[in-house]
Amino acid sequence: MTAARRVMVIDDNLEMARTIADGLGERGYDAVAVETGREAQRRLANERFDAVVTDLRMPDVDGLQVLATSRALDPDRPVIVMTAYSAVDSAVQSIRQGAYHYLTKPFKQDELALFLDRAFADREIRHEAAALRQVLRARFSTASIIGHSAAMEALRDRILRVADAAAPVLVLGETGAGKGLVARALHADSKRANAALVSVNCAALPEALLESELFGHIKGAFTGAVADRPGLFVEAHGGTLFLDEIAEMTPVLQAKLLHAIESGRVRPVGAARDREVDVRIVAATHRNLTQRVREGTFREDLMYRLDVVSLTVPPLRDRREDIRELTEHFLTDARARNPQSPLRRISPQAFAVLERYRWPGNVRELAHVVEKLVLFSAEEVARVEDIPDAVRNGDAETSGAAFQGEIVPLRELERRYTAWAVGQTGGHRGKAAEKLEIDPKTLRKLLDGAREDGE
Repeated sequence: MTAARRVMVIDDNLEMARTIADGLGERGYDAVAVETGREAQRRLANERFDAVVTDLRMPDVDGLQVLATSRALDPDRPVIVMTAYSAVDSAVQSIRQGAYHYLTKPFKQDELALFLDRAFADREIRHEAAALRQVLRARFSTASIIGHSAAMEALRDRILRVADAAAPVLVLGETGAGKGLVARALHADSKRANAALVSVNCAALPEALLESELFGHIKGAFTGAVADRPGLFVEAHGGTLFLDEIAEMTPVLQAKLLHAIESGRVRPVGAARDREVDVRIVAATHRNLTQRVREGTFREDLMYRLDVVSLTVPPLRDRREDIRELTEHFLTDARARNPQSPLRRISPQAFAVLERYRWPGNVRELAHVVEKLVLFSAEEVARVEDIPDAVRNGDAETSGAAFQGEIVPLRELERRYTAWAVGQTGGHRGKAAEKLEIDPKTLRKLLDGAREDGE
């Protein structure tokens, strides 16, 4: 049985305090009457009280001083102030200083009980929201990124180093490698974690709709605009805006995005004035932005503005030591969604097949394969023959230096190996250049596939 909530009632008219306390007692509260503000301060420091109901004007120590003491000891404890009609201005001041509500005398006991009930309900919602934020932060922080290969450890370190920076972050990597996970970790480990993380896939929407989504619009700006819409920049105010597939954004929107990043202001479609926003930009792409700039499809100034900090997510084939850990994680998740499945583990032979496969779809493909195993396996142990044909019979690699498939130009082979080396260092180009024994300028050219003969 839950203990009754304990409420302190303070009034320099002790009979009034006792009457109010008795009324609360009849409504299920454990109410205590106190005659002076000084006694209230002493008891607050030494006893547990869930709420305080205090008169505002009292000799020696008044209600505002009791309020300050209560908030200093327990900022979450609701305080309701009682006052005469002539002192409403002081009651409003108490609200500014943190009181939950004020009541003018005389009032009904039911009215006081109603506001106490609301105060406790609001506090529970705040506690639940705080707990949920902590759970979400733990779920999406760098600690949630699976894999202990050198490449992933380096990537985690880089995320933590730049999480609180104000500069935009460009996340690079192949499709399915986990760029979205990196974006969520950047937000969860930053001082913006209590605000919103808002995501949009720039490849999924046509230009006009994407512009309205990002910057908002006013009513009547175009056909179908029946109401004002704030836009994702405004929704992400104080938090993070994740722009996935940024390379697919049209040049017109790129110009507006550049203005928003540089000025911290956005203008809704059809509006006459800008609106100030505080947003941290995280952009992601699997494209080569330098190549897109050369092709004239991406603004060079925007690329440099986004690429202040870049993080490269290594492909799964370049961190094979993480495959077993990832598989176990996906197996646990898939079994939780499908508790009727008999599958409990994967045989060593089946694991060997998974570890040899090239994984062109990266981590996302591995997650889908494990989901299929859970859905279709009829035994407790997944065998080699249970693995989908595409994986079991697909291209395999025994090491990072294996050569298979079509013959590619040497320049392309250099580019791929350089990108692999950058991935192994967690996206740290300086370290990759040092290990490759080349200068950073040559590294950039190799990544662009534009190294000139003789360099």
